[in-house]
Amino acid sequence: ACAPYRRLNLCNKNMEKMDANNYDSGNAKHKLLAEVCLAAKYEGQSIKTHYPKYQAQYPGSASTTCTELARSFADIGDIVRGKDLYLGKKKKKKTKTKRNKIKKNLQKIFGDIYKKLTKNEKKASEAQNPYKNTKNFYQLQKNWWTANRKTVWKAITCSANGGNAYFQQTCNDDGTSSRAIHQCRCQKKDGTHDSDQVPTYFDYLPQYLKWFKEWA
Repeated sequence: ACAPYRRLNLCNKNMEKMDANNYDSGNAKHKLLAEVCLAAKYEGQSIKTHYPKYQAQYPGSASTTCTELARSFADIGDIVRGKDLYLGKKKKKKTKTKRNKIKKNLQKIFGDIYKKLTKNEKKASEAQNPYKNTKNFYQLQKNWWTANRKTVWKAITCSANGGNAYFQQTCNDDGTSSRAIHQCRCQKKDGTHDSDQVPTYFDYLPQYLKWFKEWA
């Protein structure tokens, strides 16, 4: 699958430059969330700035700003979970691509998170069972994303305009479906849109299928 232009310019440079050696078992979980949210925030700002120009140039496009945010959100999720297909550019005289660099950093960081989980003797037996593979930590990465995706969605939609709406009715309001009609966020019961729900499911789909649909 060919990566779409949007993915080629994903604003995740801070994740590429993460110094995994500055992480330890005590702070790894929180520092990683800060880095991922920072990347999401920058990406959201970039889409808000540049996507309207694309819409003006190609008025037939059915995608909305919220759709583009959801696509980048899903790509960030794939990066965190070690499932990203995009190799990234390789600089001259360098042996590793950007993906290799991020993957190596994430393995080190999730290794530190694993150490924290297994420090407590009681938690150790609970953690060692699902996270037996201490080389790749894919299951731990998956669980980390599931636990933090709501926070990352808030970060990527920070710059979204108040009127931006998601294209499907994916918000759950007491058993009924509704659209995320304000800042690409679902509405809470108290009427605010600083939601604890994520309206998109793109991050659950295989990346190559998302890219095929985006090209189409």
